[in-house]
Amino acid sequence: MLRSPDPECKIVLVGVISDTHGLMRPAALTALSGADLVIHAGDVGKREVLDRLRQIAPTYAVRGNIDRQRWAVDLPATLDVDVQGLRFHILHDISGLAVEPGREGISAVVFGHSHKPSIEVREGVLFLNPGSAGPRRFRLPLTIARVRVSGGRLEPEIVTLEP
Repeated sequence: MLRSPDPECKIVLVGVISDTHGLMRPAALTALSGADLVIHAGDVGKREVLDRLRQIAPTYAVRGNIDRQRWAVDLPATLDVDVQGLRFHILHDISGLAVEPGREGISAVVFGHSHKPSIEVREGVLFLNPGSAGPRRFRLPLTIARVRVSGGRLEPEIVTLEP
Protein backbone atom coordinates (compact mmCIF):
# COMPACT_ATOMS: atom_id res chain seq x y z
CA MET A 1 0.00 0.00 0.00
CA LEU A 2 2.73 2.48 0.89
CA ARG A 3 5.18 2.68 -2.01
CA SER A 4 6.41 5.30 -4.42
CA PRO A 5 3.76 6.42 -6.88
CA ASP A 6 3.79 5.56 -10.56
CA PRO A 7 5.54 8.52 -12.25
CA GLU A 8 2.85 8.64 -14.96
CA CYS A 9 0.03 9.16 -12.44
CA LYS A 10 -0.89 12.62 -11.22
CA ILE A 11 0.16 13.13 -7.63
CA VAL A 12 -2.40 14.74 -5.33
CA LEU A 13 -0.96 16.22 -2.15
CA VAL A 14 -3.27 16.08 0.87
CA GLY A 15 -2.34 18.30 3.81
CA VAL A 16 -3.56 16.99 7.17
CA ILE A 17 -3.77 19.02 10.38
CA SER A 18 -5.51 18.63 13.72
CA ASP A 19 -5.87 20.07 17.18
CA THR A 20 -5.07 23.67 16.31
CA HIS A 21 -7.17 24.88 19.27
CA GLY A 22 -7.58 28.28 17.63
CA LEU A 23 -3.88 28.77 16.86
CA MET A 24 -2.83 28.86 13.20
CA ARG A 25 0.95 28.71 13.24
CA PRO A 26 2.77 30.24 10.28
CA ALA A 27 5.00 27.14 10.21
CA ALA A 28 1.91 24.96 9.74
CA LEU A 29 0.71 27.12 6.86
CA THR A 30 4.13 26.86 5.25
CA ALA A 31 4.22 23.07 5.69
CA LEU A 32 0.76 22.78 4.11
CA SER A 33 1.48 25.10 1.20
CA GLY A 34 1.25 23.35 -2.13
CA ALA A 35 -1.45 20.97 -0.90
CA ASP A 36 -4.25 20.20 -3.35
CA LEU A 37 -6.66 19.80 -0.44
CA VAL A 38 -6.50 20.10 3.33
CA ILE A 39 -8.10 17.92 5.98
CA HIS A 40 -8.59 19.22 9.55
CA ALA A 41 -9.32 16.40 12.00
CA GLY A 42 -11.05 18.52 14.62
CA ASP A 43 -10.46 20.75 17.63
CA VAL A 44 -10.27 23.66 15.22
CA GLY A 45 -10.93 26.23 17.95
CA LYS A 46 -11.75 29.27 15.78
CA ARG A 47 -13.42 29.78 12.40
CA GLU A 48 -10.41 31.86 11.34
CA VAL A 49 -8.27 28.71 11.34
CA LEU A 50 -10.43 27.21 8.60
CA ASP A 51 -10.48 30.54 6.74
CA ARG A 52 -6.67 30.52 6.63
CA LEU A 53 -6.54 26.88 5.50
CA ARG A 54 -9.05 27.60 2.72
CA GLN A 55 -6.59 30.16 1.35
CA ILE A 56 -4.24 27.23 0.68
CA ALA A 57 -6.70 24.72 -0.81
CA PRO A 58 -10.23 23.34 -0.47
CA THR A 59 -10.56 22.34 3.19
CA TYR A 60 -12.57 19.55 4.80
CA ALA A 61 -13.01 19.60 8.57
CA VAL A 62 -14.77 17.68 11.32
CA ARG A 63 -15.89 18.89 14.72
CA GLY A 64 -13.69 18.11 17.70
CA ASN A 65 -14.63 18.01 21.36
CA ILE A 66 -13.73 21.70 21.89
CA ASP A 67 -15.63 22.91 18.82
CA ARG A 68 -18.82 23.97 20.60
CA GLN A 69 -19.16 27.54 19.39
CA ARG A 70 -21.99 28.60 17.09
CA TRP A 71 -19.73 28.72 13.99
CA ALA A 72 -18.81 25.02 14.49
CA VAL A 73 -22.36 23.66 14.58
CA ASP A 74 -22.26 22.84 10.87
CA LEU A 75 -19.03 20.85 11.12
CA PRO A 76 -19.86 17.12 10.89
CA ALA A 77 -18.65 14.59 13.45
CA THR A 78 -17.36 12.40 10.62
CA LEU A 79 -16.72 13.03 6.96
CA ASP A 80 -15.65 10.98 3.95
CA VAL A 81 -13.53 12.60 1.26
CA ASP A 82 -12.67 10.99 -2.08
CA VAL A 83 -9.12 11.54 -3.32
CA GLN A 84 -8.42 9.96 -6.71
CA GLY A 85 -10.94 7.21 -5.98
CA LEU A 86 -9.54 6.50 -2.50
CA ARG A 87 -11.84 7.15 0.45
CA PHE A 88 -10.52 9.10 3.45
CA HIS A 89 -12.71 8.72 6.56
CA ILE A 90 -12.20 11.64 8.97
CA LEU A 91 -13.16 11.86 12.63
CA HIS A 92 -11.67 13.55 15.67
CA ASP A 93 -11.36 10.79 18.27
CA ILE A 94 -10.46 7.32 17.01
CA SER A 95 -12.42 5.79 19.89
CA GLY A 96 -15.54 6.97 18.06
CA LEU A 97 -14.79 4.95 14.90
CA ALA A 98 -18.15 3.32 14.16
CA VAL A 99 -17.33 1.58 10.87
CA GLU A 100 -15.08 -1.26 9.80
CA PRO A 101 -12.77 0.59 7.40
CA GLY A 102 -11.68 -2.39 5.31
CA ARG A 103 -15.21 -3.68 4.93
CA GLU A 104 -16.50 -0.19 4.03
CA GLY A 105 -13.91 0.39 1.29
CA ILE A 106 -12.05 3.05 3.26
CA SER A 107 -8.41 3.55 2.30
CA ALA A 108 -7.42 5.93 5.12
CA VAL A 109 -8.77 6.84 8.55
CA VAL A 110 -7.67 10.33 9.63
CA PHE A 111 -8.07 11.36 13.26
CA GLY A 112 -6.61 13.61 15.95
CA HIS A 113 -7.46 14.20 19.62
CA SER A 114 -4.42 12.57 21.26
CA HIS A 115 -1.94 15.17 19.92
CA LYS A 116 0.39 12.20 19.18
CA PRO A 117 1.41 11.89 15.54
CA SER A 118 1.25 8.37 14.12
CA ILE A 119 1.22 6.46 10.87
CA GLU A 120 -0.01 2.87 10.99
CA VAL A 121 -1.36 0.42 8.44
CA ARG A 122 -3.95 -2.04 9.74
CA GLU A 123 -5.31 -4.68 7.40
CA GLY A 124 -4.40 -2.54 4.39
CA VAL A 125 -5.97 0.66 5.76
CA LEU A 126 -3.87 3.71 6.62
CA PHE A 127 -4.55 5.10 10.12
CA LEU A 128 -3.11 8.62 10.30
CA ASN A 129 -2.96 11.04 13.20
CA PRO A 130 -1.18 14.25 12.17
CA GLY A 131 -0.57 15.17 15.82
CA SER A 132 -1.15 18.73 16.97
CA ALA A 133 -0.30 22.01 15.29
CA GLY A 134 -1.82 24.11 18.07
CA PRO A 135 -0.54 25.07 21.51
CA ARG A 136 2.21 22.76 22.74
CA ARG A 137 0.95 20.06 25.08
CA PHE A 138 3.40 18.49 27.50
CA ARG A 139 6.52 17.52 25.53
CA LEU A 140 4.70 16.36 22.42
CA PRO A 141 6.02 17.65 19.09
CA LEU A 142 4.16 20.17 16.94
CA THR A 143 3.31 18.39 13.70
CA ILE A 144 1.15 18.14 10.60
CA ALA A 145 1.02 15.36 8.03
CA ARG A 146 1.08 15.15 4.27
CA VAL A 147 -0.17 12.29 2.11
CA ARG A 148 0.82 11.91 -1.51
CA VAL A 149 -1.89 10.07 -3.43
CA SER A 150 -1.10 8.61 -6.83
CA GLY A 151 -2.05 5.55 -8.81
CA GLY A 152 -4.16 4.14 -5.99
CA ARG A 153 -1.29 4.42 -3.53
CA LEU A 154 -0.84 6.47 -0.35
CA GLU A 155 2.50 7.85 0.79
CA PRO A 156 2.10 9.49 4.22
CA GLU A 157 4.64 11.52 6.17
CA ILE A 158 4.67 13.40 9.46
CA VAL A 159 6.21 16.87 9.30
CA THR A 160 7.62 18.40 12.49
CA LEU A 161 7.05 22.14 12.73
CA GLU A 162 9.69 24.51 13.94
CA PRO A 163 8.40 26.43 16.98
